[in-house]
Amino acid sequence: RPASRSRPAMAWRAAPRAAARLLLLPPRRGIVSCIDPSTGLTEEQKEFQKVALDFAAKEMAPHMAEWDGKEIFPVETMRKAAQLGFGGIYVKPDVGGSGLSRLDTSIIFEALSTGCTSTTAYMSIHNMCVWMIDTFGSEDQRHRFCPSLCSMEKFASYCLTEPGSGSDAASLLTSAQRKGDTYILNGSKAFISGGGDTDVYVVMCRTGGPGPKGISCLVLEKGTPGLSFGKKEKKVGWNSQPTRAVIFEDCAVPVGNRLGAEGQGFNIAMKGLNGGRINIASCSLGAAHASVLLAQEHLTVRKQFGEPLANNQYLQFRLAEMATRLVAARLMVRNAARALQEEREDAAVLCSMAKLFATDECFEV
Repeated sequence: RPASRSRPAMAWRAAPRAAARLLLLPPRRGIVSCIDPSTGLTEEQKEFQKVALDFAAKEMAPHMAEWDGKEIFPVETMRKAAQLGFGGIYVKPDVGGSGLSRLDTSIIFEALSTGCTSTTAYMSIHNMCVWMIDTFGSEDQRHRFCPSLCSMEKFASYCLTEPGSGSDAASLLTSAQRKGDTYILNGSKAFISGGGDTDVYVVMCRTGGPGPKGISCLVLEKGTPGLSFGKKEKKVGWNSQPTRAVIFEDCAVPVGNRLGAEGQGFNIAMKGLNGGRINIASCSLGAAHASVLLAQEHLTVRKQFGEPLANNQYLQFRLAEMATRLVAARLMVRNAARALQEEREDAAVLCSMAKLFATDECFEV
């Protein structure tokens, strides 16, 4: 072959070999430094990342299997996390939030999910709900709902998905007919994280005609007459967060519980989900990071045919691929988080790309 073609080909073949060899070196030069999630962070970000990692290791990881096996919603543990500021991470401080950036939020959720991805994923949804009230609510609504949510004295659920409309949110059917100072809410929502165990429900419903412009956003509290729940869904994992249908039968909701103006609900929902996509992708990063470290430990400890699995070239290459997927996904998520914080025009697309890429790649890890 011509030299111009053979050199790149040789370099390509050598890349996984070199990566695999470096990943299995002592920690300072090996995998721990290659996938270090603190790389490129400010000193302040490293500090709260360490707090989150320590909390995950001490308060979440030891109980993760029990929570899943016994289907326990770990309320007290989440309240401990809220004492560290993790109940309203990107909510304004005047209502009890931490006032951090979207990148800071991603770093925290990634760290927490190394301890329990399922619980952290619910916490990310809770944070999204509080942010929606903080951002689109009136001053009265902000001060009425946010403090108890930021402290996790109360918990929130996001109600968008319906049996007949998931990704096609603009076609939702749950209706809210206005009668004087109240809305009469009828319909149902499906697969709601925390449903039945949580206290506040941020509900997307139809107050106008078909399409996105007919959707509004209401906040309901548990105990509202006509609000009920389906049976807890049976799942093969993520059992530390209950999942149920949420059902509305002639629920009378005060007009004062509407976030924003009538017809603004779809816009509120989509803006919430931009951050939600970053949050859930960050949870995937934490799960993948923990998985890579567990795999690396197993390769160095487990022996077959008289030598560690770490000496097997195929498994070395697999580990190198895992580490590469993780680092690439993390870069994409953090880039999207910055775009969202800066309110760039391409933020929504980058958030969707990051969620797509990170969740798929980290699932493979």
